[in-house]
Amino acid sequence: MDIINAMTVYVDMDDVLCDYTGAYNKRLKAFPEVAYPQSQYGFFSSLKPIIHAVESVKKLIESRRFNVYILTSPSYKNPLCYTEKRVWIEQFFGLEFTERLIICSNKGLLKGHVLIDDCVNGAGQEGFEGDLIHFG
Repeated sequence: MDIINAMTVYVDMDDVLCDYTGAYNKRLKAFPEVAYPQSQYGFFSSLKPIIHAVESVKKLIESRRFNVYILTSPSYKNPLCYTEKRVWIEQFFGLEFTERLIICSNKGLLKGHVLIDDCVNGAGQEGFEGDLIHFG
């Protein structure tokens, strides 16, 4: 899958590929007694894709000019998020692409050319050595 001389691009998951904030707010409203909606079973695996996000990443993959990875930080409030994020990637990108899922709490540890993220800090984005594209 790696292409020689291709740019390495990392794409965040929450609020870039899938609607984390919308699901969070919806669950918070439905279950106000739950302090951390993202801690509930099934939260991450049931996230809805952001319109055109999956198709856009698939176009990056198909172009063969980029080595594309999903780089997402875990929710320490939900130990199931690791599995649920993996399930989500398989559902929308297929089993083979799950090898391209990286779950890391400090995105600045990775080497690459581009990081596409909805946040510019908080999970090590500020330490990323490549270009940070602020999504949204």
